[in-house]
Parts: sequence; C-alpha cells; structure tokens
Amino acid sequence: MKKYFITGLLIWIPLAITFMVLAWIVGTLDRILLLIPEVWQPRTLLGVNIPGIGVAVSLLIVLLTGVIGANVLGQRLVQIWEAMLARIPVVKSIYYGVKQVSDTLFSSSSQAFRKALLVQYPRQGVWTIGFLTGKPGGDAANHLPGDFVSIYVPTTPNPTSGFFLMLPRADVIELDMSVDEALKYIISMGVVAPVKRTGKATASVPATEH
Repeated sequence: MKKYFITGLLIWIPLAITFMVLAWIVGTLDRILLLIPEVWQPRTLLGVNIPGIGVAVSLLIVLLTGVIGANVLGQRLVQIWEAMLARIPVVKSIYYGVKQVSDTLFSSSSQAFRKALLVQYPRQGVWTIGFLTGKPGGDAANHLPGDFVSIYVPTTPNPTSGFFLMLPRADVIELDMSVDEALKYIISMGVVAPVKRTGKATASVPATEH
C-alpha cells in the first residue's frame, strides 16, 4: 500500500503544482481586465466571464507594443515616456535598473545566463553550479588583477535568490549542460540529474567568447 501511495503521489504532485502555477498566472493576468472600462469587458459584451481572456489580452498588448516600438514613431514615443520617468527620482532608479538588466538578459549578443559553470563555493573543495553573467565592470574591475568573470550562484530549491561572485576565469569550469538542464538540477536539489553527454567540459571559460 505504501508503495502504491507513493507512486500515486509522484504522478499527481507534479500535475497539481503545474495546475496551480498555471491557474495563478491566468488569474493574475485576468485581473488586468479590471483596468479596462466595464463597458468593454467580456462580462458586459457577452454576458459571461471568460477564464483566460486576460492571457490573450496581455499577449495582444505586448505584441502591439512591440509593433509600435519597432518603428521610428514608436521609438520616439518610448524616448518621451522614458524622459518623463527620468524626472521622478524613485521611479527613475527602479525603472532604469530593471531596464538595464532586462536589456542585458534578452539581448541576442549578450552572454548573460548562456552558460552553466562549475565553481568552488562557498569554500575550496565544495562545488556548485553557477551561471555566467558577464565580466566585472566599474571600479571593481580596476581592483581585480587578471582575467575575471562574473557569476550568479543560485540557491536551491528557489533559484531566484543567490549570490553574485567575481572569480578568476581559470577557476571556473564550463559545463556541457544547457541552462535549462542546470536549473532543473538545482531546483530538484540534485535529484533530477542531466543526461550525460559524450563531450567533455572545458577547463575554463574561453576568453574569446566574452
């Protein structure tokens, strides 16, 4: 009975968690409709509530924003909008901080979070997985002799928190593992191990790739 019960849990727990996450996302996006005038809401137009309509509206808004922002007029509007935000002290700091991070992460030429690395942390002889985020910048780079890389070491099972490290390039090992596989490995606390590949990991991150 215990064996069957555990087998049932292993089947239902992932499904239940997946459903709850999706339900939370859909519910959150559906609340966007509260910002739309009531006369335009599906409940008023069709007489019924349509679950998930917020997802479609959100995707449509993002798509239209991208279309507008891709042309010269849209870029000018974005510049005016950003100039207005730049006049608000607290908003300016938050907005430009988030914008700089998102531009770096989603840029096609950026190497941030493109490689999974093996590093010794929190001490020599203890290994963990980190992600390459770039190279040290600002005044920090002036005080680091040699070739260094910037690394984000996530915590488990919540990878959204972690530690930012600057290590010599020679001290990190590039893994023959995708970022998605590394994240699954971290979130599962080492239970879900990535599939072994025939290729071997390099001794360090090549300097020519950054």
